[in-house]
Amino acid sequence: MKKIFITISKTTELIEQYIVCYSILLMMVNSTANAIGRYAFGKSLFFAEELNQFLIVTITFVGFAYAVRKGRNIRMTAVYDSLGYYAKKVITTLISITTGLLMFYLAYKAIFYVIELKDLNRLSPALQFPVYIIYSIIPLGLGIAGLQYLIAFFLNITHKEIYISREVVEKGEPS
Repeated sequence: MKKIFITISKTTELIEQYIVCYSILLMMVNSTANAIGRYAFGKSLFFAEELNQFLIVTITFVGFAYAVRKGRNIRMTAVYDSLGYYAKKVITTLISITTGLLMFYLAYKAIFYVIELKDLNRLSPALQFPVYIIYSIIPLGLGIAGLQYLIAFFLNITHKEIYISREVVEKGEPS
């Protein structure tokens, strides 16, 4: 069973990497082509701004899930760094569970937002693409981030080390 979870985790990580990488590359190509068209030919791409907005949403939410997986999310550590091992362990465990639950709650609320967009049959202005398909990445990214926080929580309550994420273990020993 553990091998299945590791395989799923590695597969989703690879998917996250490809989505973020290719979204950034597509944004670069789109912006460059738009700039060349505007300055060299006097015509902008009619869909460039809209496509970049969709790509920013994708990069933000998939990138956030990836950052949590790698333990690279923003952390305020000024007070944390001055604490002892056991206080750090308790704080990290509490932060993991509360943030994970918050991410699941936000994903839940985002699902209703996406459903509302679908019910409104809202299309993007330039591409005439259903907006709910693009914005469905929001609950997905938040849900994956929540899952990563819960994994860190369970690792913290079942192991003596301090897990920032599944892959990042805080240095230091119990005193």
